[in-house]
Amino acid sequence: MSEVESDERYRYFLPITTRWMDNDVYGHINNVTYYSYFDTVANHYLIHEGGLDIHTASIIGLVVESKCSYRAPLAYPDRLRAGLRVDKLGNRSVTYGIGIFKEGESQAAAHGYFVHVFVDRQTRKAVAMPERLREALARITVA
Repeated sequence: MSEVESDERYRYFLPITTRWMDNDVYGHINNVTYYSYFDTVANHYLIHEGGLDIHTASIIGLVVESKCSYRAPLAYPDRLRAGLRVDKLGNRSVTYGIGIFKEGESQAAAHGYFVHVFVDRQTRKAVAMPERLREALARITVA
């Protein structure tokens, strides 16, 4: 089992509403759904705090690596919080740490990371991220 993740390690939180369809036949949120939660909190931050225009910006972020460790089951209609931090910030890439917390709990039910590489929308070649975006990510970077 992986180590326990506390909400104190995260710098940004987004409420997540579970949906009936998130549950699988075993009565808990299906493992792949957690990656949707990961994507949701990271992109929410990029759009609202970093100014990323997902429709017209000349750059986009592509996920090139990810991992999720599951510690406790969650199920609809649980209310969740997705915690976000930056573990590593480069010029063209960022590694996010993400935790999924049941409302009212400080220990993550699931946690992991994913890596975004920023690329030119047309050529798909890696490019430096815009300064506003990099500054927003720097604000939630942990040592």
